[in-house]
Amino acid sequence: MKIKADLHIHSCLSPCGSLDMSPKRIVQELKQRDIALAALTDHNTSLNCPAFASLCKAEGIQALFGMEVQSSEEIHILALFNELSASLDFSAFVYALIPNIKNIPQKTGDQVYVDEDENILGELDKYLLNSIPLSIDEVAKEIHERGGLVVPAHIDRPSFSLTSQFGLVTEGEWDALEIVKIDREPAIDTKGYPLVFSSDAHHPFQIASRLSILEVDEDFLRKNCVDLSELKEAFKTARCESKPAFSKNLL
Repeated sequence: MKIKADLHIHSCLSPCGSLDMSPKRIVQELKQRDIALAALTDHNTSLNCPAFASLCKAEGIQALFGMEVQSSEEIHILALFNELSASLDFSAFVYALIPNIKNIPQKTGDQVYVDEDENILGELDKYLLNSIPLSIDEVAKEIHERGGLVVPAHIDRPSFSLTSQFGLVTEGEWDALEIVKIDREPAIDTKGYPLVFSSDAHHPFQIASRLSILEVDEDFLRKNCVDLSELKEAFKTARCESKPAFSKNLL
């Protein structure tokens, strides 16, 4: 069976994300757009994933929990976990490594985590858009040791990507590479890694504006958690679906 997946979504916890992007609003948008599999991936933290997990379960959406980690080379890497506890463990590990630079909400944006009903539970003090002192290979090792998947983010962008920082796609322990700007293989050597397509949504209207169509077994959506081995296989034949018409939600 074919399912729609958006594996790169930011919430109100990311300083660059809209305050409208509560887990509740995100899941409402996912349900409206018939998304079967989604990942919440805020910058360097997973603290909005508990609410996201509960809400996705209630709506019958398979969820992945993770974050977009910034390595010492200023490369963004998606860490995707099928267990909430593993994601929260990695979140605490990463947050401890973030430089102790205080966030200034008036200048850089709010960093709030909330419950299922959009009640604010807390606000993170450290500015999340910073690098941790681990190389991309070290970050990948930490993710894999916790049972997660490693996907270098938006490799076709001119910043915070493998190609912007290294000039090419390097060999590494990558489970896939993420494409966000185009719906076909980019004019760079992707070295045979599977390609997945995501929205990198920061506002509600962006959710699922670009997504992956994945081929999975009939029971994929009935499992208690995402089968990461099956998901990796599905990555190999992923194709892109782009729906810019979602921008009408701006009106």
